[in-house]
Amino acid sequence: MEGERHRRKDIAEPLGVSLSTVDRWKTRYAQRGLAGLESGRPGGAREQVPAWVRARVIALTRMTPPAVTGLSHWSTRELAKYVKRTDNVSVSWHYIARIWREENLRPHRGGIFKISKDPAFADKVADVVGLYLAPPGGAVVLSIDGKTRIQALDRTQPVLLGTFSATEKRTHDYVRHGTTNLFAALDVGTGEVTGECEPSRNGKNVLAFLKKAVKPHADKEIHVVLDNLSTHTQGCFKVVDGLHQPWSASCARGRRPS
Repeated sequence: MEGERHRRKDIAEPLGVSLSTVDRWKTRYAQRGLAGLESGRPGGAREQVPAWVRARVIALTRMTPPAVTGLSHWSTRELAKYVKRTDNVSVSWHYIARIWREENLRPHRGGIFKISKDPAFADKVADVVGLYLAPPGGAVVLSIDGKTRIQALDRTQPVLLGTFSATEKRTHDYVRHGTTNLFAALDVGTGEVTGECEPSRNGKNVLAFLKKAVKPHADKEIHVVLDNLSTHTQGCFKVVDGLHQPWSASCARGRRPS
C-alpha cells in the first residue's frame, strides 16, 4: 500500500493500528525488507521466577525446617526469607502462598502417632486387620466402641427457620439436659450398626450391650474387636461365659486419640 503512495491514515485505519505503528513498519521494511515485518514482538513476556525456584519452594515446604531456623513449621513469610538467605532469590510470600494453594500444601497441619510398648502388638494388629480384610468363613465380626458423655443440649429459644432471604438462626446460649453414653456395634460383613444409649458407662451396661449385640448371631462363630478399656474387657469375659459357640475378642492396646 505504501508503494501505491497511500497515506498513512489510509493504511492505519483498515488495519486498526496507530500512525506511529505504520511509521515503525515502514522503517523496519526499509532496513530489513519483509523479514523486518515478520519478526516477533520485541520485549514480550518474560519468566518472572525460574522453574527451579518453584521446585525449591515445594521441596522445602514438604520438609521440616532446618534446626538453625528455630521453626516448627514453615509460614509463607519465613520460607520467603529462607529462600532469599540461602539461594539469593527474592520471592514474595504471595508467590509462595499461591504455590501452596496450587499444590494443595498445608505445612501448618500435623499428625499424631503412638508407639505401643506391648511386645505382642504386631501380632494383635495382624489379627485385627485380618478380621477386617479376610474374616473366617461364616463368622461374624463385630467392631464395638462407645462415645461417652454426649451432651444433650437445647437452645434457650426456638430455632428461627430459614426463609427465602435469611438463613436458619439459633441462639448462641443453650440449656444442658445432662449427658448420655452411646454404645455401637458394627457388623463388618453387612455394615449393620446396633446402637444403644445408657446414662452411665460401666461394666454392667457394657455387658448388657454386648449380650444384645451378639444375640442375633447365636448360632455363628463370633469375633469382637474393641479397645482394652477396663469396662470393655470386663464385659467381654463375662459375656463369653454365657455363650455356647466359638467366640474371641481382639483388644487394641490403648485408646485411639479422639
